Amino acid sequence: MPRNDAIEMGELTDTAYYILLTLVDANHGYLIMKTIEKITNNQFSIGPASMYTTIKKLLAADLIKLLDDSDEKRKTYIATEKGIQLLKKEVGRRREMILHAEEIFSRKGGV
Repeated sequence: MPRNDAIEMGELTDTAYYILLTLVDANHGYLIMKTIEKITNNQFSIGPASMYTTIKKLLAADLIKLLDDSDEKRKTYIATEKGIQLLKKEVGRRREMILHAEEIFSRKGGV
């Protein structure tokens, strides 16, 4: 499945997942990037171009909404109820993926 179709298919790329996760509470672009770095202990980072491309896709899919654009340099976004529900579904999907991997690894003598 091409990465561009993931949201349409009801799945999130890692970038979309982390952006949506940070938008459970209202955030602006720079804070989104910094929050992602913080919660992942700098193991995952998103550049501005990738972030804003993904934000456009999340907006188009009604997974987030623009909360405040009074300051052009600090547009604030927040997840919609639809976005929260997809995020919860995605957490479950990823949890199942981990269980599948652990099962296969356990057959091979451990993870």
